[in-house]
Amino acid sequence: MDSQKEALQRIISTLASKNDEIQIFIDTLNHTLKGVQENSSNILSELDEEFDSLYSILDDVKESMITSIKQEQARKSQELQSQLSQCNNALENSEELLEFATRSLDIKEPEEFSKVNKTKRKVTMASAFRLSLKPKVSDNMTHLMVDFSQERQMLQTLKFLPVPKAPEIEPVECLVADNSVTVAWRMPEEDNKIDHFIMEYRKTNFDGLPRVKDERCWEMIDNIKGTEYTLSGLKFDSKYMNFRVRACNKAVAGEYSDPVTLETKALNFSLDNSSSHLNLKVEDSCVEWDPTGGKGQESKVKGKENKGSGTPSPKRTSVGSRPPTVRGSRDRFTGESYTVLGDTAIESGQHYWEVKAQKDCKSYSVGVAYKTLGKFDQLGKTNTSWCIHVNSWLQNTFAAKHNNKVKALDVPVPEKIGVFCDFDGGQLSFYDAHSKQLLYSFKTKFTQPVLPGFMVWCGGLSLSTGMQVPSAVRTLQKSENGMTGSTSSLNNVTQ
Repeated sequence: MDSQKEALQRIISTLASKNDEIQIFIDTLNHTLKGVQENSSNILSELDEEFDSLYSILDDVKESMITSIKQEQARKSQELQSQLSQCNNALENSEELLEFATRSLDIKEPEEFSKVNKTKRKVTMASAFRLSLKPKVSDNMTHLMVDFSQERQMLQTLKFLPVPKAPEIEPVECLVADNSVTVAWRMPEEDNKIDHFIMEYRKTNFDGLPRVKDERCWEMIDNIKGTEYTLSGLKFDSKYMNFRVRACNKAVAGEYSDPVTLETKALNFSLDNSSSHLNLKVEDSCVEWDPTGGKGQESKVKGKENKGSGTPSPKRTSVGSRPPTVRGSRDRFTGESYTVLGDTAIESGQHYWEVKAQKDCKSYSVGVAYKTLGKFDQLGKTNTSWCIHVNSWLQNTFAAKHNNKVKALDVPVPEKIGVFCDFDGGQLSFYDAHSKQLLYSFKTKFTQPVLPGFMVWCGGLSLSTGMQVPSAVRTLQKSENGMTGSTSSLNNVTQ
């Protein structure tokens, strides 16, 4: 009996669930039906507006044509009236002259007749002889006739504007480089009614087709006139980006293209506050010296000042005798090792990030280190860390450091430093982030995962992560075969 009740309960649960689905579907149908009615009313209203606009245009054209005809009528009437007035005046003058000349013919006396020679001259100069007996204008108005047969035919073929077809994104024409993405597409067939395109994109950590749930919202770029678009200045904080495009004419937008997923993988990391020195104020991508941060804590271990370090350093304990520590449980850096590491280890591949120091920063280092870097150790003073160091306290120095060896760099300190780490190739290079000028390269063999490392004293640093290796850096790396003699003293170190 219990089993029968359980079976009945399952059936009841299934039926209740199905009822819920049907109710949801009914709600969907009602909502769709309401949408059809509302949208139909909107379309009818828009159609009325379009025809009213068309009627208004036709009325304006008609009024303009009527005005042109009336102006032509007035011009011709004025010309003809003027010519008619001239002819009437000439005719009246000629009749007077004819009458006077006829009377002169009746004079018998020669002397008397000779006095009428003036009449002869008047007759000769009569205005009738100078008149043109041809109308200046014709009564023809056919040049203002119109033929609406073509327009009538166009109006008779008036139909609904076709919905544009979905564009097709061409993955082989798309380009992901320098934290920019260029997306290219084409129409499946020519459509001269296309006015513009809309592109939408969103970041994701999933390959393949976009997922409906647990995804970021689509972001939109509107009014794209061409068939490609470049998004630049992106932070690649996800492994992929989804893209889709739709075409629009003057009235309606078409369906979206099939979405395309492009890989945008790059190194993303934050600063690890859990093990940073207490005198450092750490946020996700910023670190700043805080002289009050260590107060109230245990006293720091005093150490000796290392020559050429730019900052004092305590005595280091032997790193080789210490087992590797697990990230997140490491003791904090202490003493005068004002260090903070990244929270993401590099175990393979090529990676790039950038660092910018505050203008008043007195001393800082940028590089990488093994996880085993001791809590008293300073970057570049151990065989487990590599860095370049900038110092403007007491003296100005710019140097590459590794295993407590220092190589002065005879180049200006850039505003922002780019760091390139080729783990598999065993290369760590530093660049001027703006000009991509190479500052220094270490050549080694990494035997353990490395962490981005930073030291700062009296100042602050800000990081830029989620960056691809720039094209200019890749080109320089391809052309760089080994190190120059000036850097050999710190290179070819195998751990």
